[in-house]
Amino acid sequence: MPLTGLEIFKLLPKTNCKECGVPTCLAFAMQLSQKKADLSACPYASEEAKRILGAASEPPMRIITAGGGEFALQMGGETEMFRHEKTFYHQTAIFIAIDDDWDEAKIRTTVTEADNYMVERVGEKLTIDGFCINNISGDYDKFIKAVEIFKALSLRTAVLRSKNAAALRKAAEILNGRRPIFSPADGDINEFAGIAKDFGGSLVVSADGFNQLSESNEKIIQSGFKELIINPNFAHAGDLLQKNTIIRRSALRKSFKPFGFPLITYIKGDDEMEILADASLAVCKYSGAIVLPRFAPELLFTLFTLRQNIYTDPQKPIQVDPKVAAIGEPDADSPVFVTTNFSLTYFIVSGELENAGISAWLLIPDCEGMSVLTAWAAGKFSGQKIANFVKATALAEKVATREIVIPGYVASISGDLEEALPGWKAIVGPQEASDLAPFIKNYCKS
Repeated sequence: MPLTGLEIFKLLPKTNCKECGVPTCLAFAMQLSQKKADLSACPYASEEAKRILGAASEPPMRIITAGGGEFALQMGGETEMFRHEKTFYHQTAIFIAIDDDWDEAKIRTTVTEADNYMVERVGEKLTIDGFCINNISGDYDKFIKAVEIFKALSLRTAVLRSKNAAALRKAAEILNGRRPIFSPADGDINEFAGIAKDFGGSLVVSADGFNQLSESNEKIIQSGFKELIINPNFAHAGDLLQKNTIIRRSALRKSFKPFGFPLITYIKGDDEMEILADASLAVCKYSGAIVLPRFAPELLFTLFTLRQNIYTDPQKPIQVDPKVAAIGEPDADSPVFVTTNFSLTYFIVSGELENAGISAWLLIPDCEGMSVLTAWAAGKFSGQKIANFVKATALAEKVATREIVIPGYVASISGDLEEALPGWKAIVGPQEASDLAPFIKNYCKS
């Protein structure tokens, strides 16, 4: 039977030193009991505590680190089956496949374009995480050449996929210090584990069935190497969903150690919609990394958006800091608009103002990251709140106008705003941000 938080607390040093990153030993004990911390974080744990709590206190899923420098990434470490229970922490890494049987020009073009591809959404810059170099040809020299081209063009994380142990070792030497992910197709798994250990990398263990996966993982774990990533081969989307779910549940709910590692999914096929469907399923259902068969900006944009939505704290909306934002180059005569600090709302509204070709002031009061209607319903976006924000930011000293354009959906607050802000007039704008351009054309004429 698992130990309770209080039982674990009795085995801790009770110094409240905070060196584990938690304020008190009791709080740390509670995290250990929930398998959300590792005993190794406590520098003063006794040998008795290590003996009793050691394996029992390990998090259910190991965190695997790959890559180096600014492009290092982490996979695993998750503690929940469902996002609404708390949150997911380490977002799915997205890799682009590079086949070594491509001509050199295609490899260079793909690596360069994919490496430079970036989407900015709600203030976050979204990019791929790395490349998967596939030894499709089976040729040692072609594989090494592809790895050398990749190294020259990108600093991102590499997945090295080959059944040739000598080729993987040589590729690791070329990428020395960059902690690649080794993904052997078949062969002596212990030999590949040795290569991964020698170069500080991680190892993908692939199998069709659960028994083969668990047996392979147990053998490697017993050898002392634990930097593993699981690849349950799948035949179709339903098979992928079932296998990923069973492995995740076995690790989190049953504490089954051989499955306590992140998952990687190699997306197959030529049809773009099928690729998108399988990749989306993998992002939503537990894959710590996915490898896409080709670089396609439209495909990545969709997956970036999905991943960003999945890997945020559902209890903490994405929000921007309250401020008076300058759109363009506003001056004292520029118009004033107001919206909430929900990131998506802010970036849509600010984008529409920029597209309208005007300079303006955009008020963003603190609405706790809620959208316009939600904030209004919660009393966070009212005439009084906006008036208080105008006064707190000394907006009247920056602008000559005494008009504020409010969202059309909250037209009812106009009276309260004018009452709370004497001398100012509330102008009711459009309900939808997409209608701002025609509204501005008429408003700026009047």
